[in-house]
Amino acid sequence: MRRLGSVQQKIPCVFLTEVKEEKSRKREFQQFQVVATENLNPVALEADVYSAFATEKLDGTCCYVTDYKGHPYLWARLDRKPNKQAEKRFKKYQHAHRSSKGFTWNVEDDFKMVPETWIPAHRVKHHNSHPVPDEHGHIPGWVPVEKDNKQYCWHSSVVDYESGSALVLRPKDDDAFLELAAVPLVKLREQTLELIGTNINGNPYGLGSKKQPIHCLVSHGSIRIRDPPPVDFQQLWAWFQENPEGRVEGIVWHCADGSLVKVHRHHLGLTWPEKETLFGGRPVVIRVDETSEEFNLSKDLFTSFSRINGQRFSRIRDVQFNPERIVHFDHPDVSPEVA
Repeated sequence: MRRLGSVQQKIPCVFLTEVKEEKSRKREFQQFQVVATENLNPVALEADVYSAFATEKLDGTCCYVTDYKGHPYLWARLDRKPNKQAEKRFKKYQHAHRSSKGFTWNVEDDFKMVPETWIPAHRVKHHNSHPVPDEHGHIPGWVPVEKDNKQYCWHSSVVDYESGSALVLRPKDDDAFLELAAVPLVKLREQTLELIGTNINGNPYGLGSKKQPIHCLVSHGSIRIRDPPPVDFQQLWAWFQENPEGRVEGIVWHCADGSLVKVHRHHLGLTWPEKETLFGGRPVVIRVDETSEEFNLSKDLFTSFSRINGQRFSRIRDVQFNPERIVHFDHPDVSPEVA
């Protein structure tokens, strides 16, 4: 599959948007909604969205793999945000002008401190050697995920730096089913991925449980929309509402020039998550081989998956580590196995 664009910045909506003074469906404490109009965003038109590659937008938290201490490392998303005084000034300006255009930041004084290891995301503009905030008043960036940082414990659970591996969920055999595998971090270098699982964003895909939490990474752009609807407001709305393939959080279009545009169900006034998500219902096979000489069993999650290596599940939400479980697999091309 061709290499698709990485997610380093906030992705614009495929439609022009407007702000409605109604409580947000997406964010509990937000007293306004950003909704799509029926007019296509000029950015999408310029990038020829009609010829773009449509992929599923997954509901997790964004990660990045790049070098740290001379080795490929997983990095967590950390946007640098304004302090209380600057945020108040910014909101007041936005309310008065209905836009953030023309607002002046003092980057040295207006923003909260970040760890010394923090780096700005790609394409963040700079002025006088300082990164410039985006239209939302944030400076997108990354921090390396280290073993002893409790704030990123779920990120840390999906990587083993001693073996140089990460737990990745990816399509196999022309998307017939998914494979959860231990993938060398070096093969993920400069990719962005979505961390999903039990303790991420309310776990819309039903992975694991409190007793046995399950987390994994999914490379951005790897989960294609098999028969995407036309890029049209009404047809997209109907697809999300009526098509079984539309039980997804949203669509991200990867354009030929590297641009990314998206639509989220909330942009169209629709709810998320669905009770039964399309992704959570996909079949999966486990490929985490404990017999590999390079594999290090110091990670609980890696160890747990290695014990069910080769086991197949009819839905990823059914994955569990009970060795007595009989596994049923519905795909005709893959035989069922007994654990």
